[in-house]
Amino acid sequence: MQTLNVNLGDRSYLIHIGNNLLSQAELILPYLKRKQVAVVTNTTVAPLYLEKFSQPLRDAGVSVIPIILPDGEAYKNSDTLNLIYDALLKNRCERSTTVIALGGGVIGDLTGYAAATYLRGVPFIQVPTTLLSQVDSSVGGKTGINHPLGKNMIGAFYQPQLVLADLDTLTTLPERELSAGLAEVIKYGLIRDVDFFSWQEANMQKLLALDTEAMSYAIYRSCENKAEVVAADERESGERALLNLGHTFGHAIENAMGYGVWLHGEAVAAGTMMAADLSRRLGWLNQSDITRIATIFAQAKLPVQAPDLGVERYIDLMGLDKKVVDGKIRLVLQQGIGKSVVSSDYDAEMLRQTLALAA
Repeated sequence: MQTLNVNLGDRSYLIHIGNNLLSQAELILPYLKRKQVAVVTNTTVAPLYLEKFSQPLRDAGVSVIPIILPDGEAYKNSDTLNLIYDALLKNRCERSTTVIALGGGVIGDLTGYAAATYLRGVPFIQVPTTLLSQVDSSVGGKTGINHPLGKNMIGAFYQPQLVLADLDTLTTLPERELSAGLAEVIKYGLIRDVDFFSWQEANMQKLLALDTEAMSYAIYRSCENKAEVVAADERESGERALLNLGHTFGHAIENAMGYGVWLHGEAVAAGTMMAADLSRRLGWLNQSDITRIATIFAQAKLPVQAPDLGVERYIDLMGLDKKVVDGKIRLVLQQGIGKSVVSSDYDAEMLRQTLALAA
């Protein structure tokens, strides 16, 4: 097992990465104020891992309340959030009850927001079961739900007390979901870690084959990058916004196509290619950089071409973004591989040309 610390003062927490962590109740027990937990999961993960995770806790005398939600991005909304509140209230959960997210990014975001708001805040632990959630969404305290008009527009910053990333859960991950997670791994190389990007180029086939050593390294290095950024800028007032490379374009794709039609990582990959194209037009990337970025996404079995929503539709949806300031769409752009910047200082016509390429 490898362990990282997210350094946030008195709200610091550990990320454990390794095999067979789900059954190691001793990793969780020290964090329980009360021997009662609510485990939030979904209809896909529950048959695979709910009992494996819950039984060791029960054996240690912990009361486990299972809350099983429908699976999919389409359910990351207020209706599903209320299902969590309903279960917590019916079981008379108190402020000392720990809420645990067992699942991917949707479960983590929903559960975290429920924990942040139920009784104005209850303890929260992340147990991510997808690659995307292990390298990105479970770390950093972003929680929330989607709104019909925009993705992740309702939420709170609420840090977990612990993150357990069990590599064994990746063996049951569909190929498409694995690729979606790799989009976020690639992101860290592009925004701030050129050596990691080069390592990915040399090891992508090992990652797709779930090689234990390669995957463990990729998750650790990704979490290390994110932990450093979050420690420096927890509430996204500066550097943390760089973690949204490709996301402003990508969220527009997810919204327009219908939540869940394009997986988050797929939309981020296509969005990153759009950001790269605009960066090229600004003279910050050359064609060989574009080729390298497109090649690694293609190797990861991710889309490199965005859908044709129409220029005006893209601009409208991109305006519903948390990085908009004074009505200006701020974008994460590339000044080289391993170097990124948040900027609204770009030619609007160049952006339109980039958007017009989508087909």
